[in-house]
Amino acid sequence: MARQPRVLHGQVAAVTGAARGIGRATAQAFVREGMKVAIGDLDLETAKQTASELGPGTIALELNVCDRASMRAYLDEAESRLGPVDVLVNNAGIMQIGPFLEEDDATAQRQVDINVHGVLFGMKEVLPRMLGRNRGHLVNIASSAGKAGFPGGATYCGTKHFVVGASEAVRAELRGTAIEVSCVMPGIVNTELASGLQSARGVKNVDPEDVAAEIVDALKVPRFDVFVPRSLGTINKALGVLPRGGREGVSRALKADRVLLGSDAGARRAYELRASRSEPGLEAGDQALQLDEGTGDS
Repeated sequence: MARQPRVLHGQVAAVTGAARGIGRATAQAFVREGMKVAIGDLDLETAKQTASELGPGTIALELNVCDRASMRAYLDEAESRLGPVDVLVNNAGIMQIGPFLEEDDATAQRQVDINVHGVLFGMKEVLPRMLGRNRGHLVNIASSAGKAGFPGGATYCGTKHFVVGASEAVRAELRGTAIEVSCVMPGIVNTELASGLQSARGVKNVDPEDVAAEIVDALKVPRFDVFVPRSLGTINKALGVLPRGGREGVSRALKADRVLLGSDAGARRAYELRASRSEPGLEAGDQALQLDEGTGDS
């Protein structure tokens, strides 16, 4: 007998990095379900614009996911203004790509700070609140890159492997409670983050709204693995039974090994520049200066 979908109307959601992209689309989908949403973003002005466009019940709050105190203050303010947080979507993340040996340390640290510590801080700050009420749903945005390593994105893939592994471990620790955990693993999503990327054969790009729809579905009928498109889940299972050589051969046949390494640096320039400034605790670095001057590569 199929489980009855949960009613989301009236629930409170906190979505990090929600001023644009997947986060914005998710916030919009939540609003359509009658949820109240706290948009958290380092870019407060864009977050305010997004909140105003999404309408009543949506607020914008400044958030630096790399700072645990900022995460705590964000959740405190969200709960003060909207009520207890029922859903946290750890969405904030960046992807800066290029050959591993050409990556500077600041770029690596920035991705680890945002993609790894941002998720950890979100979980550590929201889970005690959820456990105290014995209800809640934690949604961590990983990537299909959390299931395989792709040339040109070693650090990024590593951070997303971390998100998948940490999500699995935390889910196991929460077994027996009423807290649900979902790990979202999209392929290439048509956002600024994916600017200039190559496409893999046989796997269509998806829109942020597609990811948002799957997140809503996972809240209504809880599940851990949320692949977008769902065909990625089937591919992942099929590859899992192959030896390493076979998996790598399939990846080359699908041209998945060229998705990141064969990206268009010019098309990615604006995104890479913004990403290089997304952690206030770090200097933008020489790469950002090059990008500013229009001479650098991603």
